[in-house]
Amino acid sequence: MARKKLTPIQMGFIALLWVFFVVFIIVYSSEITGPTIVSIIISGIIVFIPIYKSFRKQ
Repeated sequence: MARKKLTPIQMGFIALLWVFFVVFIIVYSSEITGPTIVSIIISGIIVFIPIYKSFRKQ
């Protein structure tokens, strides 16, 4: 089953939402530890690889 392509507005909204959550975690976290950094990096990969693939197909 094929997945629908993301529109540029959807890509931008998803990216801004991810940035908002990362800033929220950094600002309101008592300390930044290794697992926090790894979680941010992994979530970025999970978010931005599909956006990149969808952007590249357009």
